[in-house]
Amino acid sequence: MNILVVNDDGILSPGLACLARVAARFGRVWVVAPAQQCSAMSHRITVFGSLELHPVPDFPVAGVEAWTVSGTPADCVKAALARVLPQKPDLVLSGVNQGYNVGLDILYSGTVGAAMEALANGLRGMAVSVGMGDDYRVVEARLPDILQTLLSRPIEPWEIWNINFPACAPEELRGIREGCRPSALQFYHNAYRPTGLEDGGARLELTGTLEQNPEPGTDMDAVLRNYIAVGKISSAVLKASRAEG
Repeated sequence: MNILVVNDDGILSPGLACLARVAARFGRVWVVAPAQQCSAMSHRITVFGSLELHPVPDFPVAGVEAWTVSGTPADCVKAALARVLPQKPDLVLSGVNQGYNVGLDILYSGTVGAAMEALANGLRGMAVSVGMGDDYRVVEARLPDILQTLLSRPIEPWEIWNINFPACAPEELRGIREGCRPSALQFYHNAYRPTGLEDGGARLELTGTLEQNPEPGTDMDAVLRNYIAVGKISSAVLKASRAEG
């Protein structure tokens, strides 16, 4: 297979190297990632000005051609298709994101946005995330079999697979929950602490808490119980445009 790997945490993210290593088991891999941290970009793209594309000669995964883009995760998919890959890839993998993409947080996710950009170009996309931390042992051990299984399953051209790994040690993993529906809650609850400014405005300092009581059967509930959550995310726009076709 020809596989494009992208992310939203940037070229230096250890999760990107993790996903590239896993992808390399399935075929030839290209990495095209943002030059900077681009979390919560959703499906944003650059409309005006220009983008810079640079090779990364010291990417930590052997045999992988890597590039940075001075844009968003979705820009990375566009730039890869326009200038990097010799042909359209068979698969676009986005991640491994630092932090869950579950529940309503899916709406903000640059990781999911990049996978959706793959769909917009008629490509198969998957988003992969893990709880905050630097332990990728569960991902590296279990993701290859999950990818192999999902690649053999049919999926609509307006859907992507969304895979979330719990932030736990391998011995604490309880299994896989498939068909998880997105929670109706946000995992990351934002709060704003205002400080008055001289002109009557305010500076809003961001703080937050994490949801701990999600609905049973949801993606958020699965990862908080140390299960791998596997589900689908669909684009209503792509479904409406392609359903009749």
